[in-house]
Amino acid sequence: MANPVLIVLGGLPGTGKTTIARELIARSPCTYLRIDTIEQALMKSSSLEEVGPAGYVVACELAGSNLALGMSVVADCVNPLPVTREAWRAVATGTSSGLLEVEIVCSDQAEHRRRVESRTTDIPGLIPPTWEAVMRHEYETWTTSRLVIDSALVGASEAAHLIMERSRSQVAGE
Repeated sequence: MANPVLIVLGGLPGTGKTTIARELIARSPCTYLRIDTIEQALMKSSSLEEVGPAGYVVACELAGSNLALGMSVVADCVNPLPVTREAWRAVATGTSSGLLEVEIVCSDQAEHRRRVESRTTDIPGLIPPTWEAVMRHEYETWTTSRLVIDSALVGASEAAHLIMERSRSQVAGE
């Protein structure tokens, strides 16, 4: 059995992470962890209005469990801070799994805004962020190596292909 890989898709809301994640899953079935889904479930199960880091903590634990079983994992999250990025790295290291960090960006601000303002959600109870909220979202610049995909220039199918190719070379140690 090939070593499992943790593919972490990060980026601001509306950049195309979920669309690309679905394309990846269609090509290579694996565990899919979407922070929005986890956070909404946590909010539904309690009186919390904000879940803070709990969604990431749950997702990292689920990722570790699945990687330990030999299942590759796609994590779909904003991944806005060095601490969240380091948590994913620790999961991969702790399970001796491959890791591919991917930052999804949308360089066309008008297109990014259109996506944010026109999006609907498939998660019951989730209210998508406004454009203003996306622009105010805490998101620190990456300082570590990652694959950057600009969804204004690359469609979801091509993005998935690039990610699959890079994840194969990561596992092979190239």
